[in-house]
Amino acid sequence: MPEDIIVTGTRSTTPIRVDQSGSSITVLDAQALDQRQTRSVSDILRDVPGVAVSRVAGQTQVRLRGTEANQTLVLIDGIEVSDPFVGEFDFGTLVADDMARIEVLRGQQSAIYGSDAIGGVIQYITATGREAPGLSARVEGGSFGTVNAAARVAGVAGNFDYALSGTINSTDGTPNARGGRRDLSNDTGAVSLKSTWAPAANARVTVVGRYSRSEQDFNDSDNDPTSPTFGYIIDTPGNRLVAQGAYGLVRGELDLLGGRWTNAVTAQIADSQRDGYTSAGRSYGDKGQRLKGSYEGSLRLDQGVLRHQLTVALDLERESYRNTDPSGYAFTGRRHTNNLGLVGQYDLTAGDHAAFGASIRHDDNNVFANSTTYRVQGSYRFDSGTRLRAAAGSGVKNPGYYELYGYVDGRFTGNPNLRPEKSEGWEAGIEQSLLAGQVTAGATYFQSTLNDEIVTTYPAPAFVATPANSAAKSRQHGVEAYLNARIGTAWGIDAAYTYLHAREAGRAEVRRPAHIASAAVTWRAAAERGGVTLVARYNGATDDQAFTDPSYVPVRVRLRDYVLVNLNGDLALTKRFSLFARIENLANEHYEDVFSFTNPGRAAYAGLRARF
Repeated sequence: MPEDIIVTGTRSTTPIRVDQSGSSITVLDAQALDQRQTRSVSDILRDVPGVAVSRVAGQTQVRLRGTEANQTLVLIDGIEVSDPFVGEFDFGTLVADDMARIEVLRGQQSAIYGSDAIGGVIQYITATGREAPGLSARVEGGSFGTVNAAARVAGVAGNFDYALSGTINSTDGTPNARGGRRDLSNDTGAVSLKSTWAPAANARVTVVGRYSRSEQDFNDSDNDPTSPTFGYIIDTPGNRLVAQGAYGLVRGELDLLGGRWTNAVTAQIADSQRDGYTSAGRSYGDKGQRLKGSYEGSLRLDQGVLRHQLTVALDLERESYRNTDPSGYAFTGRRHTNNLGLVGQYDLTAGDHAAFGASIRHDDNNVFANSTTYRVQGSYRFDSGTRLRAAAGSGVKNPGYYELYGYVDGRFTGNPNLRPEKSEGWEAGIEQSLLAGQVTAGATYFQSTLNDEIVTTYPAPAFVATPANSAAKSRQHGVEAYLNARIGTAWGIDAAYTYLHAREAGRAEVRRPAHIASAAVTWRAAAERGGVTLVARYNGATDDQAFTDPSYVPVRVRLRDYVLVNLNGDLALTKRFSLFARIENLANEHYEDVFSFTNPGRAAYAGLRARF
């Protein structure tokens, strides 16, 4: 798929062009993932404007434009993959496949996707057999007893194509407690199948299947009020989290009226399970499932340079979960939520210069109040290479099952009376193309307001953590800027910067740095004989909460800023084989994304890649 065509920003069955969207969209193509030697997808997401990453053992969170991690919709090949119980996706379990790409759509997108898309949408897309046929494999090893491998076989046979891929990452790990000695091992892997059959020129059937599994050691906090390390992460031998997910999608498409009327019917399933263990055995667990069926129909009407497109969509979704806690304290019956969403979308393009879009959605939910959300956007490109764009919209996020019904003896109690969070915001941007398209720079201002934010409270006299809807508004505004340059065939520069001001009840939202920046500089030798990439990622200072007070009321702490520098290189041995190596955290930075959770220091890796 060409990098200027995306599928994430619309419910139409027709992909859209990035340069005709009023929304902020970043595409990380297969070349970017390859040259930056991406292994954990969360690492390269740090290069996207507006994205903040918090990584700890057992949960890697991604926040868009100051929203919470569970307010971002995550898709893998069109499948919603968030865990219904915790309400978000753990990016620590997503190891990059060969030939994959990532689309990041920022801003409220509930008008086309429903709940969860307050901050935006991140979609991870694997290549089809038609887009990237052949056999490829890589294997590498390095610091901390790490072995990483990936393989992919794909091809085309007439009107049928297929792609089968697999990834695995195994590491002995490093300590993540201050002064800790316990190495936290992590074994993560996934297999996926993607296939398309075209029984006729106007009909297509796509099948996607994916299974992932991870086993991760983790440490707990010291809960002894008399201990000098109370509230800090400490070595906790035996703590281990096992998570697995099975995902499937079947999509049928039919084009009528000479391709002007397109129809698609989709059925998908996401089935997740988590089990936690301590040295005494299994201590908690949960199962979640999402069943979703959709219809999308688009009618295109052309009038000279004007192209009108009307789209209607229907989503029927059922989420369910069951707590499998063996302690006997929590309710272990099954709970479920049903939701019917109706979408209307209109798109207008005028040649290559102007585009306008509007969407409205109504959701009928059997547990929460019904909601109606909207989005409008526009873009205009001048002959000078200047493009102006703007968008505005609203979003909704239904409470997750953990927030509603979760229970940890003496430490957390859910609140079944929670209301959905609601957001409204707008953005305006400008971009300029120079040197015949070799250089593109842009900047965007955004502003959002969140109502009924779900926050954690500690009511007296027990001071047990309990979620509640905040009466105060949460406000976010900021600026995103980027620069992409391709200088001849040898040099490439990609840079991004984000300024964020996020406040709730007048206080800074935790784990949202005010300043984030990244820069990737790549040099490639002629005839693809090899190259070098230097990546620097800056994460500004940020507030966090520390539970170091015996009253269990959180204390505000400040986490310092840091810079992570990676140096990557590869060398072609033959047309089919190449060597590669990289150094991560070149400056051996000591840093924390979350209070008292430390991260690995300098690391080196090397490996071999084959492509046929």
